[in-house]
Amino acid sequence: MIFTETELPGAFIIDVDRMADDRGFFARSWCADEFAAHGILMPPLQANVSSNPRRGTLRGMHLQLAPHEETKLVRCTRGAIYDVIVDLREESPTYGQWLGVELTADSFRMLFVPGRFAHGFITLQDNTDVGYQVSAKYAPGFERGLRWNDPAIGIQWPIEPTIISEKDQQHPDFVLRVPETIGS
Repeated sequence: MIFTETELPGAFIIDVDRMADDRGFFARSWCADEFAAHGILMPPLQANVSSNPRRGTLRGMHLQLAPHEETKLVRCTRGAIYDVIVDLREESPTYGQWLGVELTADSFRMLFVPGRFAHGFITLQDNTDVGYQVSAKYAPGFERGLRWNDPAIGIQWPIEPTIISEKDQQHPDFVLRVPETIGS
């Protein structure tokens, strides 16, 4: 696997290292040792799939709070998505910043999402499926969300959403912490 750390520390784009021949290719998409070598300790406890019949379906921005925070390994298994994460670690130098990555079934590219990041995506094609491994079980009382179009975050979606759940439209405004002024 080829690990590329993003500008949001701890978040990685992961490409498969293909071994190709006449039959097609073979590649590893998970190896605990390779992930650990990049500081990723993620024992998957749950595997989820999302099926989305329509282009423009937006799901997100979701996260779970401690002690049920989730790390995720996301891959588009059919179609294409624009996958977005937001760093919500207050101690992080990239707090409140977002990153978007196009994931397609053809590329086999994956996105590793650290805990304390919000996550969501928009489908770029009809009949798009997304699979992801998650490090924690779903805990309804610890679920939170950011609004997909919150101006405090400013995510630039590549297309306008056409389908969004009522729940995802109702997330409250996000307020970034104001850095303390030194020597005031």
